[in-house]
Amino acid sequence: MRAVAEAVTALAAQPQGFTAANLADRVQAQKGRAMRSYGPRKAAYDLQKLRGKSLVERIGKTRRYRVRRPGIRTLVAFLILREQVIKPVLAGVCRPKRGRPPTNLHAIDDHYQKLQREMLATLQTLKIAA
Repeated sequence: MRAVAEAVTALAAQPQGFTAANLADRVQAQKGRAMRSYGPRKAAYDLQKLRGKSLVERIGKTRRYRVRRPGIRTLVAFLILREQVIKPVLAGVCRPKRGRPPTNLHAIDDHYQKLQREMLATLQTLKIAA
């Protein structure tokens, strides 16, 4: 679904909208061999899921779709949250840094450290991490 979200945000700028085949081509171009089997049928299924969440809408009675204004915000927020928040936090959970912390700590670094500590505590409570 991440690859589909990336492709939909890339296709959102097309004024005439896009088709399921356009989406499938974009996903294959972005992900290469890993998504070779991703075709227009799978793209149509994923577009139906996005329509169900009101992120994209069909243009009239055509086979073209466009991204709704709140939908693009939601998709981009999902991608940013995944790439710039969740991945760094999870990467640092299992490998806490040793030694003294830096003297000049930026506010965002402080937030990341707090998130990592809380995530580690949560994982330990769930008995997922040692």
